[in-house]
Amino acid sequence: MPIAVVRAETFYQPPYPQPADAWADVPAAELVWKWIEYRMGRRATPPEDTVADVYFARINQNRWIADCSSCGSAAVVSPTDPRYACTECEWGWCALVFPADVAAVEAGLMGLKPGFRNWWNDDDPANPNRQPDPLPDPGPMSSER
Repeated sequence: MPIAVVRAETFYQPPYPQPADAWADVPAAELVWKWIEYRMGRRATPPEDTVADVYFARINQNRWIADCSSCGSAAVVSPTDPRYACTECEWGWCALVFPADVAAVEAGLMGLKPGFRNWWNDDDPANPNRQPDPLPDPGPMSSER
């Protein structure tokens, strides 16, 4: 059985000795906040506000992630709850863009080893594989000097 692409709900798990379903009622986008609170040993409160920013989710080494455009931090995210708020700079909730067919994108990567599974949205300006916009036609060259 191939290793599935990791989503927030499988990455951020409650620590032992808590039961495995202790965070089952927490929305997927908020799991990182629970995890940070536990791992850092400090209160981590998600922002209340939604901001107008829209981020593109991508797959990086077999994990769905979102990158913060304000501070550069990242977190594992999930298509089941397409929003993201940075735990580092506490920028408000941003909408996340996932592909229209998440299952097809994930299935298309299954032939690769998990560490080589990477995917970018074609519309993401940060996509290193994005084709540059075509240059405008300069028109006919003049024979005058």
